[in-house]
Amino acid sequence: MSARQRILTERREPGGRSHHPRISRRTPLTGPALARLALVVALAAATLLPLAGPAQAGGGSHSTPPSHGPDAVLAWNETATSTALACGLSGNPPGESRLYAMMHIAVHDALNAIKRESRPYAYSPSRLTPGASPTAAVATAARDVLKTGLGACAEFSNVTAAYDAMLATVPNGAAKNSGIRVGATSAATIIGDRGDDNSDQPIVDPGFVQGSAPGQWRFTLQANGVDYNAFAFLPKWGEVTPFVLRNSGQFAPAGPYDLQSRDYAKDLNEIKSLGGDGSSPNTVNKRTPEQTEIALFWVGSSPYQWNSIARTVAAQHRKMDLWDNARLFGLLNMAMADGYISSFETKYTELFWRPETAIRAADTDGNSRTTADPTWLPLQETPAIPDYDSAHAVEGGAAAAVLTSFFGKTSFDNCSPWLPAGNVCAGGSGPGVVRHFTSFTEAANENAVSRIYVGFHFRKAAEDGYRHGQQIGSWAVSTKMRPSSR
Repeated sequence: MSARQRILTERREPGGRSHHPRISRRTPLTGPALARLALVVALAAATLLPLAGPAQAGGGSHSTPPSHGPDAVLAWNETATSTALACGLSGNPPGESRLYAMMHIAVHDALNAIKRESRPYAYSPSRLTPGASPTAAVATAARDVLKTGLGACAEFSNVTAAYDAMLATVPNGAAKNSGIRVGATSAATIIGDRGDDNSDQPIVDPGFVQGSAPGQWRFTLQANGVDYNAFAFLPKWGEVTPFVLRNSGQFAPAGPYDLQSRDYAKDLNEIKSLGGDGSSPNTVNKRTPEQTEIALFWVGSSPYQWNSIARTVAAQHRKMDLWDNARLFGLLNMAMADGYISSFETKYTELFWRPETAIRAADTDGNSRTTADPTWLPLQETPAIPDYDSAHAVEGGAAAAVLTSFFGKTSFDNCSPWLPAGNVCAGGSGPGVVRHFTSFTEAANENAVSRIYVGFHFRKAAEDGYRHGQQIGSWAVSTKMRPSSR
């Protein structure tokens, strides 16, 4: 089996919660210094409920008000993700996912205030506005929400330019004016609803109390092997109000393996040989060139990459109209936003150490099957959050569940925006690395296993994270933005 085909096939019997000691949490500090610290955060990062079949996505048979130009939902998704990347928001994927969810909720609800195709999420007027311009509504809803998260960034001028260009395609008159009003009202509704969702919190907490006992999470070494990422990243993000879940612990996974178990030793020895940067003289690096490609292909922002995948596939399906795409991206981004909320709740509850720490301190874990390598470093710098579960894997599982509910088993290509630097996918001019997938599940599994190859997560965190995300994505599809009777 090739590395490309390899997914999370080493299934094991679920283990119980480990008995590692817990450590306390301290209220995050605030101040400009912490905001600056956030710029160095290197966060690159389930028994399924029934998924809606592909027919649930709807078709092109709707009798819709006239729109103008290319699909406005896809265009604004691309504008949002490219601007967020340019503004550096992709260094804070949980915050990035929240912004995308809010924007696509506003877009979805604005369109359904013109013609009801699926149940609104936040904005549900008593009377529809059938004569309003869908294009103007989408553009205004998207622009207004993006301003709340990106308005202070110089690159927000890209959003303004996109808005002006799209509105210029809509003839002046009552339809355009009504569309602007509908979009603005929809955006204001979700902005108001999320105003007290606990997301306004310090990004980093250098005063977070570290663990010291075996299994407890602690700050990790940076790639130079000298300085530390001396803070916890978003330790209270699990307290953010979810978009679709009843609470952040609704699908909480079982927990990491016990340190003295055979399964824990198997996971540690696996990542020790596959996830290192090759600098340690004490550990043989067995990662293949393709496994290295996989590690780096998926290393960046999950919200950015999975939205790109969704745009690619949605554009290929001619039956997806404006309303269908609004529902697709609304569900996708709400599920991914809740994936981070739920995963961070799990991370800062379990507070399980990262492989980097575990490998260096393996002589303290009480497991005769592990040996310490005090010089081991991961392929990339370890993010400043606990190991379990993998939020990156959660995001892939959630995205795959939503996308499969719309498109079924679909083949697609994806070009990595991170590999190599300066490639066309990242706005450069050079060739990019493209990988082919036969399904969203295959892509999500590869995304999950990439966290082993990059040295960030034990397999247990990746496997459980993937299933955790699948449950969240399936729940989103089955409970929110359900298609209306036609």
